Amino acid sequence: MKKRASSQGPARGKSNAPSRADKQHGKQSGKRGQAAAGPGRLRIIGGRFKRRLLNVIDAPGLRPTPDRVRETLYNWLGFHVGGARVLDLYAGSGALGLEALSREAAHVTFVERDSRVARALEANLATLANGDSLPTQVVTGDVLHWLETATPAAGGMDLVLLDPPFRLELAAASCALLEAHGWLSDDAMIYLEVESGLDPVVPANWQLHRESRAGDSHGRLYRRHPPA
Repeated sequence: MKKRASSQGPARGKSNAPSRADKQHGKQSGKRGQAAAGPGRLRIIGGRFKRRLLNVIDAPGLRPTPDRVRETLYNWLGFHVGGARVLDLYAGSGALGLEALSREAAHVTFVERDSRVARALEANLATLANGDSLPTQVVTGDVLHWLETATPAAGGMDLVLLDPPFRLELAAASCALLEAHGWLSDDAMIYLEVESGLDPVVPANWQLHRESRAGDSHGRLYRRHPPA
């Protein structure tokens, strides 16, 4: 979540992995629960774009991450976001990454499989930019393939937002590729959201920092430590 970017970013690649836009009924489904802004609208809840409303297209299973989930996550992250290099995987509406952008992230890369959803995200970024340049990149393609084949930025990503489709067993593979292919900075933070009841397998050097449950989803924030 064939690529156009609102500005140039660190890594490029293609992918075909399922995204939040496909997550319905065992496909890739998006976020569970409506955002407080109402159906078809996404409200940014903090930072320079606070209270801005953006359109969300009608796509199967696509719903922005609810306000309260984003608020909880960014309260956890605190000052870690400002100046961070951010990667939003299975981006869908981009709700998670847009919050990071609004809170002065240095750069946000969104990866989304569905080309229509990715174009809608690009349109929303253009709306926020209002003729200026924003430090963002939208990649249309499969997340797993992109993580395997693209070249990470020097120094790695400081924050990864990872919300893979439910019940497709993508969480562990995504986490393994992030660690194995040099995508992460030494002290990166990784937010992983999976279906309730799933105990995700993550690299041994990721330490659980915070966790919460909302509806049928379970969010965990990890802090990475360099391998011994």
